[in-house]
Amino acid sequence: MFTSLKNCNVNDTFKNSIFNGLSVDGSLYFPRKIKTLDELIQNIKELSNQEIGFLVMKNFINSEIPDKELKKIIDQTINFDFPLKQIENNIFSFELFHGPTLAFKDVGASFLANSLEYYTKDKVLNILVATSGDTGAAVANSFFNKKNINVIILYPKNKISSFQQKQITTRGNNIYAVELAGDFDACQHLVKQAFNDKKLRKKINISSANSINVGRWLPQIIYYFILHKELKKINKEKEVCISIPSGNFGNICAGLMSKKMGLNFKKIIASTNINDTIPRYLSSGVFDPKQTKRTISNAMDVSIPNNFPRIEKIYDDNFKTLSKNLISEMVDEFQTKDEIKKIFNNTKYILDPHGAVGLVGLKRNLKDNETGVFFETAHPIKFMDTVGKILKIREDFFKINLNFNNKETIHKIKNDYNELVNFINLIN
Repeated sequence: MFTSLKNCNVNDTFKNSIFNGLSVDGSLYFPRKIKTLDELIQNIKELSNQEIGFLVMKNFINSEIPDKELKKIIDQTINFDFPLKQIENNIFSFELFHGPTLAFKDVGASFLANSLEYYTKDKVLNILVATSGDTGAAVANSFFNKKNINVIILYPKNKISSFQQKQITTRGNNIYAVELAGDFDACQHLVKQAFNDKKLRKKINISSANSINVGRWLPQIIYYFILHKELKKINKEKEVCISIPSGNFGNICAGLMSKKMGLNFKKIIASTNINDTIPRYLSSGVFDPKQTKRTISNAMDVSIPNNFPRIEKIYDDNFKTLSKNLISEMVDEFQTKDEIKKIFNNTKYILDPHGAVGLVGLKRNLKDNETGVFFETAHPIKFMDTVGKILKIREDFFKINLNFNNKETIHKIKNDYNELVNFINLIN
């Protein structure tokens, strides 16, 4: 069962939670209970990634989706690898970008798409998503051609990479790419307005595929159990520090959930770019978002992270406990570029800008006797505009077939809620 962050009397099923996106009171859903998975952790070396995924998600879904169907959804979701690569003596890159859109969002987006398709019969469902880059690409891929589902993806004009834009705008069919004159926070604000618009929701079925949706957010917990398995295989599962590039804080929130479920990470670090609301908050106790600034790690250009209230809930809204369990580091543009250069020159490993932020944050907190892991959340080819200039390499350095066959179809709206409503009505 799922409750609301604002109202503990709310009790919703998994099905209702993923269809609603937000609770009836306009706040985020949260699992009513977080159980430890001791048996899974004990036997993890013997389990496949799919078996791990099934046991993690079964913990939240219980019998709402029959085991046979849930296993099918997991098999469709986890069908690529998550390599752990040694970069330096005690530092590893956990690569989450080997899925179809080359970003970590593929697992959550695919799980949600397959779950909604399982439940969706005759009624048309509209998925409304704000993206700072990778979410939109993963959602466009995962929901493409799903029966009775329209997908509207809002992205900020000139603020995502050209690669990411093509991934969103070349799909067509049931995928509608909507360019907004504004930043990511403006896109996110319009999406929230739609979810809180009772008149619109009475007329049209709307759900979300952002990490505000529990069906998108919770599957990311699977990464941390797979990471524990990979570390255990090489006897490195003790004294582990992990650093997560953090924008909307969904992935780091999943990591903190995994700790509640029994994984014993020593330090969890949320590494941000110069949009540093949370590092400042954890050091001062004052939540003071500034205007979002554009950076080369654009998927993290977020000043008001949607998932942070969930993180506070994990620690019972106790700032002292939270600040003991979560480290947050701000990494500026110079440090990000410098790390990309240094690692390439020393090891020939190519970081994407987000992974570089994660690695800098990790190094600031890692001791010699500890094992450090940073999450590589997107393939560097998605940021060739930046990485190519920094390292003086061309796209053909990467042996990847890009497959952008169709021309881009872009729908444009102003930063105006009525324009969004008119567009939603137009396609329904």
